[in-house]
Amino acid sequence: MGLNPESIPSAARAALIGGISANGITRQFPLFIKTEKLSNSCCYLSQRSPDTATPAELQGKISAVCIRTLESIISIMLLQPVSAVNTVEEQRARWERKRRRTAKELVETEQKYLEQLDLVTTYFVTILKAKGTLQPAVREAIFGRLESIHCTSQILLFHLERGHLGLGLEGFCQNMELYGHYAENLEQAKKTLQEQVKKNKAFCRFKKLQESRPEFLGWQLEDLLPLPLQRLHQYKHLFRDLMENSSPDSVEFQHLAKAVKSVSEVSQWVHSTICSRENSMQLLRVQKLLKGRKTKVLTPGRWYIQEGWLMVVPTKGEEVKRKMFFLFSDILIATKPCHPLHPLNSDKFSCQAVYPLNQCTVDKVFGHTQSQGGLLSLSFPHKTLLLMSSNQEDINNWYLNLTAAIRQLKARPTLIHQKEYLTEQPVSSREAHTVQKMCQDL
Repeated sequence: MGLNPESIPSAARAALIGGISANGITRQFPLFIKTEKLSNSCCYLSQRSPDTATPAELQGKISAVCIRTLESIISIMLLQPVSAVNTVEEQRARWERKRRRTAKELVETEQKYLEQLDLVTTYFVTILKAKGTLQPAVREAIFGRLESIHCTSQILLFHLERGHLGLGLEGFCQNMELYGHYAENLEQAKKTLQEQVKKNKAFCRFKKLQESRPEFLGWQLEDLLPLPLQRLHQYKHLFRDLMENSSPDSVEFQHLAKAVKSVSEVSQWVHSTICSRENSMQLLRVQKLLKGRKTKVLTPGRWYIQEGWLMVVPTKGEEVKRKMFFLFSDILIATKPCHPLHPLNSDKFSCQAVYPLNQCTVDKVFGHTQSQGGLLSLSFPHKTLLLMSSNQEDINNWYLNLTAAIRQLKARPTLIHQKEYLTEQPVSSREAHTVQKMCQDL
């Protein structure tokens, strides 16, 4: 509410007008005397001062309040634009400091990275070429495109040390695919290296001699081979930090944006390569765990998800059976352990059934709350499978992985997966009948 002049005693009004006029406030800021904060302050003083107070006493008190209030208003209205300008300049200065720190870090880490690559190219690749200790095909299998990556890093560092970031990144992005090919060959390179250390005594002696040099600082060749992939991860963060702290109008910003995109694409390539390799190892492991070769686990496009023990609850009055299940992206395999006294298969599992997931529906019967375990219902066209676990977290993981696998499977074309199911050989006659029915449906 604004100030009502009639509510102020006559002596207070005279002191207010006199105090403001005496300080020259009305001439410079005529609008400020109408503010609510100023009005409320005047009302407060007028109410505390009796009508018998002298105008001089009220004038001093009210003038002090008016001056303090108006000073705060003036500072807000006049100094705020200056403060905003200062804030923008300070932010730009912070960005520039961050950019310089990141650029310095990029140069220093690139120098260290190049020194480590020099150890491999100088003391291994170059000397092995001259001595002929390894066959050219074997040497290429171990070191791959490491020499080309080393040359690319030399050129990049040459431009970075001279402050030519844009020019260095332009040539660097053109050779980013070297890192992707190197990642694809890395696992085979490690295997070939291990084989040569075991079989080739001359190479084994040469390797130990070179690794004993003081320049290696205790590193072994096996430690230096993954360096390009580790450096690729650093490139991703360093280039992004440089881009985020650079002006979008600068020429370097465009080169940095292109470099970030190229590194991200190659990083995804490398990540997919690593995941595919790990998945192949899991498929091979499960294939070796299963007795016989009736169940084909190694199938293109199949991904390993989960494995574990679950209790199978029969629909009729039979006893609960404990079985080992293997979940993949398109099938669920139910197995039981072989006899522990079997001379060949004591540590393996016997496949009992293969359940295709393309026609499966999963429901959680119980286990929604923090209870002891839970029960899942897997519905197929000709069978319902009840799986139980006493572990709440375990049953939740099975439910989430099953639903995710079924959802992704149904989102993809199903014809290829249906053909894969036809090659599976279920043990039970009921499952065989199900597969035959699927053939008729197709």
